[in-house]
Amino acid sequence: MNEAKAFKISITSEHRLFDLHLKETFQYRDLIFLFVKRDFTAFYKQTILGPLWAVIQPLLTTVVFTVIFGNLAKLTTADVPGDFIIPSFLFYMAGNICWSYFSTTLQATSNTFLNNRNIMGKVYYPRLVSPIATSLSNLIAFGIQLFLLLAIWAYYLIKGGTSIQVTPMLALLPLLAIQMMIVAVGFGIIISSVTTKYRDLAMLVGFGLQLWHYACPVAYGLQLVPENWMAVYMLNPVTPIITTFRYAVFGFGYFDLVYYLISWAISLLVFFFGLILFSRIERTFLDTI
Repeated sequence: MNEAKAFKISITSEHRLFDLHLKETFQYRDLIFLFVKRDFTAFYKQTILGPLWAVIQPLLTTVVFTVIFGNLAKLTTADVPGDFIIPSFLFYMAGNICWSYFSTTLQATSNTFLNNRNIMGKVYYPRLVSPIATSLSNLIAFGIQLFLLLAIWAYYLIKGGTSIQVTPMLALLPLLAIQMMIVAVGFGIIISSVTTKYRDLAMLVGFGLQLWHYACPVAYGLQLVPENWMAVYMLNPVTPIITTFRYAVFGFGYFDLVYYLISWAISLLVFFFGLILFSRIERTFLDTI
């Protein structure tokens, strides 16, 4: 008589609503790190400058923002009223590296099922591994850019003549990076889940991010936003992240604990909803993609 075999993993389309496989995903952490290495290496492998593009790209973008929005359009770089001396280059770079990580991660994770359908159709692993690996590989580039930002920040700090100061708020930078990752992955996996059936949405992601960019204080300070619109404007979860990031770097600026906590609540809500939807779609996406 054959003995019944106990399988560690059972692949089925049946699932409970809150069966998110988080523990199983953690058990595949070695695969996550392999995917991170693969994504980061593949992105820069056939480029002449390699990882230097992670430095060149934000520098060029910041130069353009400084010339167009700072010198020509003369948009305010103040988040709060006062006679603060803010280096325009540092202001724009702080906003750009935050937005760059958020938008790049969201756009990459929004194509999780489309880009990985071949390997997902042949090998089993928790599908959440792919968007997590993508967000971590982009986090490496963000870390390089943050190091560059802090080097320029240290230059202005030593040089003097600005309002920049060192405060304990600098300790918030890792927390802000985690929040950016949570909200970007959350929105990304929601879009990825929906695009398995409605491909048109994938075409709108880039356009939607462009509009979202202008709805964030990247090219301008909060003083440009009318006071009667501030409550609505701050409901954008990315806005408190950027303003708090600048506050942490500059040592002054706009920081409202209530809006920041609301931003965290929205980020976690989006991420949790994304996990539920992603978990539901991952079992049947190969039938519709």
